Amino acid sequence: MGLLKGLDPLLTADRHVLRSMGHGDRLCVCDCNFPASQVATETVSRKHIILTVTLKDALNAICSVMPLDFFHSNQAIYMAPQEGVEMPPAGKEVIDEASSTIRRLCGDVEIEPVDRFSFYEQAKGCYAVIQTMERKPYGNIILYKGCVGPDGKDLKP
Repeated sequence: MGLLKGLDPLLTADRHVLRSMGHGDRLCVCDCNFPASQVATETVSRKHIILTVTLKDALNAICSVMPLDFFHSNQAIYMAPQEGVEMPPAGKEVIDEASSTIRRLCGDVEIEPVDRFSFYEQAKGCYAVIQTMERKPYGNIILYKGCVGPDGKDLKP
């Protein structure tokens, strides 16, 4: 599948969004219950891209080509429940899958929790929103884009 070697076929023409992002820009990758269309209207590009795959599969494609920002204290954040609310088991499962996928492709990354309502506000400041068909709750991640180094890998301090 696909017309280019080494490029995940999930990365359609909308991969232009990933290429257009610069160092320090953020990308929201969210689940099917996230208010993606509404949030996307407030992002830099106003792009709402839909991928009909799980969060894990979307992150596998995105992190295969997008460098993360290792000059930032963390390279990603995920939506966590507000204080006093426990993360449901399916939420823990989806975040564990996402974290494992990101780390497998990008190395030792810091992925921090952010409470639900803060996450919505931060998502509005992202470059774009990529919505998946993930149905597990709390399947929402924001990635910080970094730089490609001279060796073709994520630039690290």
